[in-house]
Amino acid sequence: MKKLKLFLLATALIVAGNAMSQIKIGYIRIDDMVGLMPEMPRIDSLVTIYQRDSLGDEYRTLIEVYQFKDSAYRDSVGTKPAVRNQIKEELPGLIYQIQNWQSISQQKAENKQNELVAPVYKKVYDAIKAVAKEKGYTHVVTKDAFLVAPEGDDMLAAVAAKLKVKLPPINTTGN
Repeated sequence: MKKLKLFLLATALIVAGNAMSQIKIGYIRIDDMVGLMPEMPRIDSLVTIYQRDSLGDEYRTLIEVYQFKDSAYRDSVGTKPAVRNQIKEELPGLIYQIQNWQSISQQKAENKQNELVAPVYKKVYDAIKAVAKEKGYTHVVTKDAFLVAPEGDDMLAAVAAKLKVKLPPINTTGN
């Protein structure tokens, strides 16, 4: 019985050792790779146009609607009481939107950017999975998870090559 327990313990240690030796961890900053994608300048441009045209027009319309409703509310002679009550209920919401337009428009711009960038993130993520499979990585984490890591397991160059994206030159002067 003792020999059987010893044999099982030795087998378990060998299996555990083999399992540990099969783990290979790679790392990459997905945002770095996405930032290098050739689609990003166009997406940045589209977001800028969206902010200028769509959000700018939306703000101007918001101001015009507020001014119209405010003057209709203040004109107690020409406005019926039911309409005045309806406008009275709407004005605080319009005032809130105008006062908080900076954060509202920023959130809308971020939502638009996220919508446009989502396919790029998917493309990068798919390339990371393909490189991990090709190179035998069992785990891929963000580079920020490591304080110290071997350069060979940084997957940025391999993923860039997979996506046919040229990496910028590395600054070795320390500047």
